[in-house]
Amino acid sequence: MDFLKELQWRGMLHDMSPGLDEELKKPACKAYIGFDPTAPSLTIGNYVQIMMLKFFQQAGHQPIVLMGGATGMIGDPSFKDKERELKNEGELVANLNHQKEQFEKLLGDFDLPGGPMMMNNHDFYKDMNALTFLRDVGKSLTVNYMMAKDSVRNRLDTGLSFTEFSYQLLQAYDFYHLYKNFGCKIQMGGSDQWGNITSGTEYIRRNIKDGKAYAVTTPLLTKADGTKFGKSESGNIWLDPNLTSPYQFFQFWLNADDRDLPRFLKTFSLKPKKEIVELVENIPTDPNTVKRVLAEELCTRIHSAEDTESVETVSSLLFDKKFTAERLEGLKPEILKMVAMEIPSININIGVLGEGLTPTELLTEHSSFFKSKSELRRIISGNALSINKRKVTDIEHQFDRHDLVAEKYILIESGKKKKFMLIVQ
Repeated sequence: MDFLKELQWRGMLHDMSPGLDEELKKPACKAYIGFDPTAPSLTIGNYVQIMMLKFFQQAGHQPIVLMGGATGMIGDPSFKDKERELKNEGELVANLNHQKEQFEKLLGDFDLPGGPMMMNNHDFYKDMNALTFLRDVGKSLTVNYMMAKDSVRNRLDTGLSFTEFSYQLLQAYDFYHLYKNFGCKIQMGGSDQWGNITSGTEYIRRNIKDGKAYAVTTPLLTKADGTKFGKSESGNIWLDPNLTSPYQFFQFWLNADDRDLPRFLKTFSLKPKKEIVELVENIPTDPNTVKRVLAEELCTRIHSAEDTESVETVSSLLFDKKFTAERLEGLKPEILKMVAMEIPSININIGVLGEGLTPTELLTEHSSFFKSKSELRRIISGNALSINKRKVTDIEHQFDRHDLVAEKYILIESGKKKKFMLIVQ
C-alpha cells in the first residue's frame, strides 16, 4: 500500500510537508499521533486519527501512539473558544490506562517487536524542572512565531492563559524527543493541529543539525448537515460499551445521512478498495443495506462479533413482528440486559411476584408505564397488550416467577410501538 495515495483516494489528505513522499519511500518509517486522555474513553471522533495510524501500519510502517499524560494536564487551545477545565493527575492516569486497552484492540499488541508503539509524554517531563524547560525548550521558538499560529491568534480576544500558550512548546518538544530518541520523523493529526505540528518541525530544524521532520494532516470530518462528526443527539459516541452500548453504536451508523455514506466508508472501512467502490455505487439505490454493512463492520471491529450478533438480535426483538415468545425465552441474560438499556425499564422487588398480582395491578401499581387500570383494561380488551411476546387474554392472570425470562426480565408491549421492561431484583 502507498500510504499517501491511500489517503488521497479516501479523501483523508488535507496538508503535508514538502518531501514527505520521498521520506515514505524508506522502509519502516515511524509516525505518531498524540492523544490527550482528558475523557474516560476514546470516541468515534478519535477514530479518524486511529484509522490514519492503521493505514500507516498497513503500508508497512510503524505507528506510535503518544498519550498526553503531560499535555493532558495543560489543555490544547486549538479550536476552543474558552479555557479548558483542567484534569487532575488521577483522572488522567485512569483515562490513559483504559484508552491503552482500547488502542491495543484496534492497532495490536504494543509489546510485540516491530509492532505499534505507545508512549506517555509525562515520561519526557517528569524529571525536568521549570527552569530547564524555559531555558532549553522555551528558548527555541520566538513569541512572534507562536503568536502567528491560529490556535493562539483565535483566542486572543477571549483570553489565553500562559498555561495554554505553553501547549505549543510541549507538543513541539514531544516531536523533538521522539525524533531524537526513536527516529520518528513524521507527526500526523487533524487539520486543526497543523500549527502545533509545524511548531515541532521548526523546533527540530533549529535544534538538530540537518534535522528534517514532516507533518501530515487529515481534513476535519463534518456531517452533511454541518454538525460535528462523532456526536448524536444524546452526546458523544464512545468506543466504550458501558458509555455507548453496542446497540446505540450500531444505530448511529444505521441512522447516518445517506449523503455521508461515501465519506464514512472511505474513512472507516478496511474492506478492499473494490468493495468500497461497489458499496458507494449502491448508495443511491439501496442506502440501508450499505449502512448495515458499515455498521456490522465497525461494531465487530470496535466491540466484537458476538456484540454485533447480539445487536442484531435486539433489533429483531424490538422491530420484527415475527419474533416469537419461544425465541425470547431462549435469549441469554446479556442480550436481555442490552434490551433493557434501550427501552424504558423499571426495577421491581422480587417479593412483589408473591402477592398474586394481576396484569393491571402489576403494571399500574408497580410501574409508571400506564396511567390507570381503566386505560390498561381498554388496551387488554383491544388485544393490544403482550407480556413476553404473548398476548394477554386472561385479565385475572396472577404473576409469579414463571413469568420471568432469564429469571429476571418481563417484556411488556402495548400496541405496535410501546415497549417496556420490568427488571426483577
